[in-house]
Amino acid sequence: MVAGANVLGYGGTMIGLYNAWYKDYPQTGFHSFNDFPEWKQVDKAGHLYSAYIESYGSMKMWEWTGMPRKKRIWIGGMSGAVYQTVIEVLDGFSTGWGWSWGDFGANMLGSSTLVAQELAWNDQRIKLKFSFHNKNYSDPSLDQRSDMLFGRSAAERLIKDYNGQTYWASVNLRSFFPESKLPAWLSVAVGYGAEGLFGGTENIGKDGDGNIIFNRPDIKRYRQWYISPDIDLTKIKTNKKALKLLFTVLNAFKFPAPALEFSNGKLKAHAIHF
Repeated sequence: MVAGANVLGYGGTMIGLYNAWYKDYPQTGFHSFNDFPEWKQVDKAGHLYSAYIESYGSMKMWEWTGMPRKKRIWIGGMSGAVYQTVIEVLDGFSTGWGWSWGDFGANMLGSSTLVAQELAWNDQRIKLKFSFHNKNYSDPSLDQRSDMLFGRSAAERLIKDYNGQTYWASVNLRSFFPESKLPAWLSVAVGYGAEGLFGGTENIGKDGDGNIIFNRPDIKRYRQWYISPDIDLTKIKTNKKALKLLFTVLNAFKFPAPALEFSNGKLKAHAIHF
């Protein structure tokens, strides 16, 4: 059942991804390119997170089957890296992209983060999480550029708009201080994001003939760092299987909470950040 779910689920996802992302772009021979300087590396954080979450989900399914501990850690734990690497291969045959060693490294690091913690602690004391807020601009040129780069639908923006994404490392405090009276669910999360990204390395856009159609050097591109309390939903005790499953799924996302942001050399407080 689990093997079938992996094959059908991943196969269906890849078919949907191909039709939504690759189908309308010209293909070429396999090639690589260096995209590490692009998007303030928020896309690399996305690869790391995706591989981690896919590995976590796969490992939990194999655990449910009763598979021996080390076997399910390695098979499930490296699934994310394998799944993401297939996408890298598709990129390698696409004219607009190429095989990225930076993406591949982030994929491997994401899966390794899960495997290392399971082998060392039999637990995920540091969980990788995600949050997103939809960006709207009062400037028509920025709205038009965003629609062109990131798409118009909420689903497209969720995947593509790096300005609205934040990636978190959520540290469960009780796991590191088991003798303390801290609540088992209490965590502290450190987040990373960026703002002002309307192009890979600069805020310039060109058409197919090389003519500049978007040029906004006045918009500053900068990194954002956050610290915020978080809730590890998997540490909330319940005997209801449906709730346990729901908590596991929701735990892939950062719980909305107050946060401190450090960016542009300044601290900024947010009543709620997600």
